[in-house]
Amino acid sequence: MSEKKKYEQLYLEGPRSRWYELSFTFRVFKEFIRGYRTLHFAGPSVAVFGSARFKPEHPSYKLGEEIGRRLVKMGFAVMTGGGPGIMEAACKGAAEAGGKAIGCNIMLPFEQEPNPYANIKVDFKYFFVRKVLMFKYSFGFIILPGGIGTGDEMYEAMTLVQTQKIEGFPIVLMGKEFWEGTIKQLNDFDKAGTAHWSEIPSLLITDNIEEALQFINDHAIKKFGLKKKKFTPKPWFFEKAGL
Repeated sequence: MSEKKKYEQLYLEGPRSRWYELSFTFRVFKEFIRGYRTLHFAGPSVAVFGSARFKPEHPSYKLGEEIGRRLVKMGFAVMTGGGPGIMEAACKGAAEAGGKAIGCNIMLPFEQEPNPYANIKVDFKYFFVRKVLMFKYSFGFIILPGGIGTGDEMYEAMTLVQTQKIEGFPIVLMGKEFWEGTIKQLNDFDKAGTAHWSEIPSLLITDNIEEALQFINDHAIKKFGLKKKKFTPKPWFFEKAGL
């Protein structure tokens, strides 16, 4: 039996021993602490989400590069999932612009390999730990065309804004044609009364990179008065300031 199937079967069998649950809690705690230590000095970040499957010749890959480059010039670090495709593109653009390219890589049996452009890296075993930390350190979200994982991140951002767990951080969907089905779904929610456009006022859907970056500027930098703070690493914590 594979290691993955073994763990799945353990969960399906029901409650485990208290020692097993405690050891799992400590493994999660350790992963959180490692993430905090890596990202503590990253500074204000904007997360860029999108498909891991796009190659460098794809228009969305090239758009990801430009977005990464332009975010660095605005003073942001670029937060990504650390893998290939759009994540690689955004990291590449950020790194080549001399900025921080953060890769929060999830360890998967397929598809996800760390990209070579991330100059700040942290590996995660648990999706939920990775997601918490990516959202904790991000002041905005730019979402390019992607698949199920990208959709999960998109709806997570919308949910946090809708429920006011994060206060109106900007969410930008790039590509009106690609996100047409999502727009229809949101319209259906609005008509049914299950969710309303007014509950996510910081959402922009656009094809224009200039409009997208201006939206980030207005809803992150201007609204919250973001500025880069300087922190001194504590040597007794074995801290490093990064780039």
